Amino acid sequence: MMKLDILAIVAHPDDAELSCSGTLIKAVKAGHRVGIADLTRGELGTRGSAEKRMQEAARSSELMGIHMRENLGLADGFFEVDREHLLAVIRVIRKYRPTIVITNAVKDRHPDHSRASALVSRAAFLAGLRKIEISEDGTPREAWRPRAVYHVIQDRYIEPDFVVDISDVIEEKFQAIMAFDSQFYVPGKDEEKEPRTPISGKEFMEFLRSRMRETGRPAGVEYGEGFTVERPPGINDILGLF
Repeated sequence: MMKLDILAIVAHPDDAELSCSGTLIKAVKAGHRVGIADLTRGELGTRGSAEKRMQEAARSSELMGIHMRENLGLADGFFEVDREHLLAVIRVIRKYRPTIVITNAVKDRHPDHSRASALVSRAAFLAGLRKIEISEDGTPREAWRPRAVYHVIQDRYIEPDFVVDISDVIEEKFQAIMAFDSQFYVPGKDEEKEPRTPISGKEFMEFLRSRMRETGRPAGVEYGEGFTVERPPGINDILGLF
């Protein structure tokens, strides 16, 4: 099976695009193996449909150049941090053996985001316990624990523990986001056909750009994506910081 350097495990299709696609695109360009596992199909979303979201996710993945994307098919709005759902996430972690896992914000406007954050964080630890036995098609999945779990920052502002400079891929990030055209404002599209949501207006894209400027400014870059950590990251060379 393909071993990944980075696996983003997030609640909904478009969560990764909105929060960390700049980081994922940069990692792909740097030669790293990158993937996304969406927990749900976003079937409770006000606009569009689950089938449309799958098409949009495929298009976005192509634009980002990631190496895999998988949907776990959990129930949007109803998945819990319980044995069944932990085992589903453990399975995908052991399948792709990521060095780094990225997941949702620890707290946010949408309750699925914080719940996914807790689910993935706990599963990442349990995935390293060899006495939890999981197999797929009769093939055992050996224990694997990612080196670190990083949490994105989404709708609600959280002070980041570190910032990734995405200034050179900012427009590519917006292209990946706009692959989900059922969810967001598209000039010339008939907005009357779908209900308005907190993310469907033109002002939301302006907010996103401003948020990335706000995140990047303290780090001395034009645009940034922020992350929070579960433990302090270590570095080999202090001069590697900027």
